Amino acid sequence: MKRIRISHRTEYHYHEPVRFGPHRALLRPREGHDLHIARSTLAVEPNADVRWYRDVYGNSIAILNFLETGETLRLVSEVDVDLYENQPIDCVVDPVAQWYPFQYDAAEQVEIVPYRLPTYPHDGPAVQQWLGDLYTPGRLTLTADLLNGLNNLVYRSFQYNRREEPGVQIPCETLRLGTGSCRDYAVFMMEAARHLGFAARFVTGYIQMGEGQHGATHAWTEIYIPGAGWRGFDPTNDKPAGSEHVSVAVSRDHEKASPLSGSWFGPAGAFNRLDVSVQVFEL
Repeated sequence: MKRIRISHRTEYHYHEPVRFGPHRALLRPREGHDLHIARSTLAVEPNADVRWYRDVYGNSIAILNFLETGETLRLVSEVDVDLYENQPIDCVVDPVAQWYPFQYDAAEQVEIVPYRLPTYPHDGPAVQQWLGDLYTPGRLTLTADLLNGLNNLVYRSFQYNRREEPGVQIPCETLRLGTGSCRDYAVFMMEAARHLGFAARFVTGYIQMGEGQHGATHAWTEIYIPGAGWRGFDPTNDKPAGSEHVSVAVSRDHEKASPLSGSWFGPAGAFNRLDVSVQVFEL
């Protein structure tokens, strides 16, 4: 077990006071057997009523209703979490799923159907053609090897490009450009896994970086494997999600996992800039 601290500051600056509509914030990590929250604080400016609820995916969401106008919208979240190691995938996969292809158990089919359906069906032919370098239909292969190979192939196929624009590139755009952000990598791997028949979902959260680095917000993919459950794969860094990854939100599509969304009302030129600071370090 290790304890890490996540400090996340988001500031929207305006040239003059504006009015803020309701905002939706995803900042609190997902708790479970592998992650416990030891301490959590959230400071909001201007003054706001904060209401917490869990969405259909079990994500913890803060709804912010602002009571005042302001020239700055500031959210400062600080969370201490305890992380526990998971066993490697190949140690816990159900015997019926150790070799690919396999069939999901009938008892789980209804729940996982939405996660097996591609989000971008029109991009399917291009993604399936790309998968030809990884897997030939009809060939028997170890499930863990196939998924690790998929993770590695996404990593090798594209060049990382940090993008500040909201949203993601569709898979065909990532293929055309040959570049993408962590969000684009995660979406591409999610779609590729679905075309192989796996249940997959989008994950957003934090990653603890190497020594001397601050850490960052991050996105990766989770795939449902019988016996092992939802297991994370980080194609941006060519590794399985581990004790340096902290999941905040999961969803079938990336739109529902945005860290902060909302509206403001004021003159068209009132917006000035956005500042974001993230620190993730071991205590």
